Amino acid sequence: MGCVVSLVSKYSVCPEGRCPVKSKWRPWSRVGCRVSGCSYSVRVSPQMANRIVDSARSILNKLIPDIYIYTDHMKGVNSGKSPGFGLSLVAETTNGTFLSAELASNPQGQGAAVLPEDLGRDCARLLLEEVYRGGCVDSTNQSLALLLMTLGQQDVSKVLLGPLSPYTIEFLRHLKSFFQIMFKIETKPCGEELKGGDKVLMTCVGIGFSNLSKTLK
Repeated sequence: MGCVVSLVSKYSVCPEGRCPVKSKWRPWSRVGCRVSGCSYSVRVSPQMANRIVDSARSILNKLIPDIYIYTDHMKGVNSGKSPGFGLSLVAETTNGTFLSAELASNPQGQGAAVLPEDLGRDCARLLLEEVYRGGCVDSTNQSLALLLMTLGQQDVSKVLLGPLSPYTIEFLRHLKSFFQIMFKIETKPCGEELKGGDKVLMTCVGIGFSNLSKTLK
């Protein structure tokens, strides 16, 4: 199994933060914990990131001891122009599925101020909600998985998702409008094999979209 390793060289947050395709997709099928993450702070005290980690652990350690949350503090040219902080969490299930949750502080001058402790606890609860929902993709990335299935080769692709989010339902309508493609939707009630919330098995035949970078003449 291949993997992707990325190195984060900059962090920046709204409103003044700035951070500097594949041509063919193969059909894929995945039907089916360790928690890791990164707490980051930008142009604020480095202790903000530590406070986020402590509050997130206060929720997660009640359920699982295998937790690795790192801290990353950026300043100067690597931090943009706006202060802020946030937390990204990823849960790896026993069958190799990755589910994620992420929260960030409100942009400077917008909304109420957020305490690092509240942000850490809320992000941990969001991750637990994603684990309960289950599926092979978290609710934030359901639409991305369905898009890749749509653009895939003209073969059957399947993915098992948790309950569809309102955004995903609307996205399915857009896929039908733009690509004239419809998914077969099968409900999989939770039971001995499927824990947590009810699951949805999504099936489609890709349109064979390719040559995304080909120059038109």
